[in-house]
Amino acid sequence: MLKNIRIALWIAVAVALVGVGALLWHADRQEQAAAFKPEFSLPDEAGTIHTAADFRGKHVLVFFGFTNCPDICPTTMAEVAQVMDDLGPEAAEVQPVFISVDPVRDRESGLGEYLEAFHPSILGLAGDEAATQAAVGSFKVFGERHEDASAPGGYTMSHSSSLYLLGPRGDWLRQFEYGTPADDITADLKERL
Repeated sequence: MLKNIRIALWIAVAVALVGVGALLWHADRQEQAAAFKPEFSLPDEAGTIHTAADFRGKHVLVFFGFTNCPDICPTTMAEVAQVMDDLGPEAAEVQPVFISVDPVRDRESGLGEYLEAFHPSILGLAGDEAATQAAVGSFKVFGERHEDASAPGGYTMSHSSSLYLLGPRGDWLRQFEYGTPADDITADLKERL
């Protein structure tokens, strides 16, 4: 009988240790996910530097692109514009940000005017090469130049095509893959606001 009690106790201890280990692992994973706070420090067209911290208290939709993009960028900006319109008064709680991966050319071609054509709330940021690469690296995305004689200026840019959502504390919440309908993005945001 004593032997059966010892076995039962050892089994209970083993189960408890597995449970505690699972809880600690889950807590560690949540802390790692919550700790991912991408950063940027980039100027707008007027030269005002904006950082991720400037938008604390708001949800931030971040997109990396360039004004000479033939399809992904204008499609995504049109979706962002639709989201902002569909949010109505709640749009005040969301800041869309377009980070240029081709900052020199985008500044010269009028990044602000390009984005204004989609929606007045979209903030365009275009820094120098170092600041741009720092933002790209912080978000763990890519943006690189490729020579292409048929493209304007003799080159084009390849870049991540997703739209990234940061929470009111600057934490990474999720990404919307290219082609996610504006209705889906709006519904996600409305649940969070």
